Amino acid sequence: MGEVCEIIMGQSPPSTTYNFNGIGLPFFQGKAEFTELYPVVEKWCSAPNKISLPNDVLLSVRAPVGTTNIANQKCCIGRGLAAIRYENYKYIFYFLRSIKQQLDKKGTGTTFRAISGETIRSTEIPLPPLPEQRAIVSKIEELLSDLDNGKQQLLTAQQQLKVYRQSLLKWAFEGKLTASWRESQKQNKNNNLAMAAEPEENYGENGELPEGWKWVELGDVCSNVEYGSAIKSKKTGKVPVLRMGNIQKGRFDWDDLVFTDDDFEIKKYLLKKNDVLFNRTNSAEWVGKTAIYKGERPAIFAGYLIRINRFEKLIDADYLTYYLNTHAAKQYGNSVRSFGVNQSNINGTKLKTYPIPLPLLEEQQLIVDKLESKLTVCDKIEETIAQSLLQAETLRQSILKRAFEGRLV
Repeated sequence: MGEVCEIIMGQSPPSTTYNFNGIGLPFFQGKAEFTELYPVVEKWCSAPNKISLPNDVLLSVRAPVGTTNIANQKCCIGRGLAAIRYENYKYIFYFLRSIKQQLDKKGTGTTFRAISGETIRSTEIPLPPLPEQRAIVSKIEELLSDLDNGKQQLLTAQQQLKVYRQSLLKWAFEGKLTASWRESQKQNKNNNLAMAAEPEENYGENGELPEGWKWVELGDVCSNVEYGSAIKSKKTGKVPVLRMGNIQKGRFDWDDLVFTDDDFEIKKYLLKKNDVLFNRTNSAEWVGKTAIYKGERPAIFAGYLIRINRFEKLIDADYLTYYLNTHAAKQYGNSVRSFGVNQSNINGTKLKTYPIPLPLLEEQQLIVDKLESKLTVCDKIEETIAQSLLQAETLRQSILKRAFEGRLV
């Protein structure tokens, strides 16, 4: 590449020259500003050291290595990027995308993997005559256009599923999923009355609860909240220690585990089936995530999690878990959490104040059944979408590989 391209390695200017007021050139430091094609401007630099021109290919050279975008304006580049300048820039762009994994494997370093300018310059590239390069780019874009349209439809469906999941949870805790059941219960008790055509006003709107429901605080339906173990864990041991990273969609993911051998800690924090665990700290994205332990294997829980010791005759464990993962519960959590350096926190006292819409236990269990039936379908659709996206990416790489082996044109 060094024989046919100009390689400009980025260099970060003094931080005193950064600004957010549009003074100087747009400044890109690395992959964080990348999109699918062009980087997004978040800050500027008034005294740039290394400059990239429009249509330069921007290559991420450190943490991670190999991601590419195209400069669509004159800009300053930091040490996380290299600018690669060539007349037929799209040929270089697609070639680099075809060898992304190979470039990443060439990265060195302990803290951050990185590649040098020499690594880029010594990277071999197949170079047909310029007219054939243009024909290759044209064919790539023709094929990728259809692929990208399909990918966008999959991503849209994926986002719609997320919205639908939250809508399901909202309807569940407004009583909409069980409105017909409540009506039938009412008719059973009042069989001398004419059956209503539709249970139109049997669920709550704008904070109002259905008949027979009530608002309670979490502290009203639990005997205590308990912080997890602070013991240092290790890669191997007797019993796994579940952490915030193991919380996934209301259940625990049993990958990436750590362990303990401490018998005292194991006895004190050993989980029981249907224990509900609440993540109390870290970033806003993680605070409030809740999961239920289903007895998959013996385990204890780490200090950033809180175990809710609930009154089993008042609230169903799955019902509580689903509710604490709703948008409404997260909004309440955001209103009461405290803020520290780089993270926020909800302590046990604040957790007990969470407002919970509470029907009778029988209806709670029916809500859980209906949610799990519908969410299982969502999971299967989501899995199909994920597989299709993976297949699309595999096809993309196949198209690029064939292109630079001379098999497209």
